[in-house]
Amino acid sequence: MNTMLLKLYVQFQDLVSREEGQDLVEYALVVAFIVLGVVAATRTLDTAISTEFSVLESIFASTA
Repeated sequence: MNTMLLKLYVQFQDLVSREEGQDLVEYALVVAFIVLGVVAATRTLDTAISTEFSVLESIFASTA
């Protein structure tokens, strides 16, 4: 029983000391920040495009 617990403890310590998973978390955070920036830019761009289409619509409506 003690041998099994010792092996489990050693495996747990090995898992905790690994740094391989940190790269994945860092990349996920970078992607999340990029997505946040794209969403914010898209909302601003959406308003600007909508305004321009409204202007064009009123110009075409007045000439028709």
